[in-house]
Amino acid sequence: MSFVHILLCVLLISFLDDQAHGQRIVKHESTSCNVYQGSWVPDTSYPLYNASACPFLEREFNCVNNGRPDKFYLQYRWKPDGCKTPSSIKKSWFIWHTTWLLFNLMLHRSVTGQKWSTNNYLSFGGKQWLGVDTLIFNTWHWWLHVGRKQPWDLIQEGTELYKDMNRLVAYRKALSTWAKWVNTHVDPTKTQVFFQGVSPDHSNSSDWEGISGMNCYEETKPVMGSIYPAGEHPAQMVLKDVLKLEAKSVKLLDVTFLSQLRKDAHPSAYGFGGHRNIDCSHWCLAGVPDTWNQLLYASLVE
Repeated sequence: MSFVHILLCVLLISFLDDQAHGQRIVKHESTSCNVYQGSWVPDTSYPLYNASACPFLEREFNCVNNGRPDKFYLQYRWKPDGCKTPSSIKKSWFIWHTTWLLFNLMLHRSVTGQKWSTNNYLSFGGKQWLGVDTLIFNTWHWWLHVGRKQPWDLIQEGTELYKDMNRLVAYRKALSTWAKWVNTHVDPTKTQVFFQGVSPDHSNSSDWEGISGMNCYEETKPVMGSIYPAGEHPAQMVLKDVLKLEAKSVKLLDVTFLSQLRKDAHPSAYGFGGHRNIDCSHWCLAGVPDTWNQLLYASLVE
């Protein structure tokens, strides 16, 4: 499988209705507001929706229904330093794994009774992406998998085939391939291009100075404050470097840091595998991906 085939998950957005009212966009309280820098604060008005009432939600992400006893993880709001995030979203239809699901959940809450449809077909040729208004790319989650979960047998670079290589090296090569495609085929005056940052896992408690040898199991609170002890995610550093040097027209949805703080927000023992397979990489819903969507919305309307 080539790098570009490993790489791309794409979000194709089409705004269908601009008549939604009562929308609140980002309100800047300073001229240099960074919505991705801040902290998580308790908010009893959260969660944004009742996951059990949403027909789209896959069972492994509904942590409450799967028996998670604590509920505090549902009631945290992302608070950027110096600005506010939007609390509602316009009607949008798009395709993209978890984010697609989350937008459906939030829309279901706000526009119940409206007609909706899904399109589960996605061309990997790239031609289907040309000329659209907005593209959002994302990759990282599967790059560290090995064994039966590894999504490829061989890695191809030019005419050379490799059984494996350092995953961060492979990631950089793949991003460079993607950047060349964007620079060659996408007109930035017509198409707005985003790349969503790395979604981190919490498999090693030393990252947040927790008990040695543990993971996200039984974590019930975020890392408080605006500092993550382990520092910036290595894959995020690679991504930022490639965007800076090779894809300057692409805007980064820099959700990695705010997600790193949420060691408490994974399914853990209350996902698909239960106590036999602690899940510290996906996210409970409602949860962190809702904030990703709010910040995506903020970027679209700013």
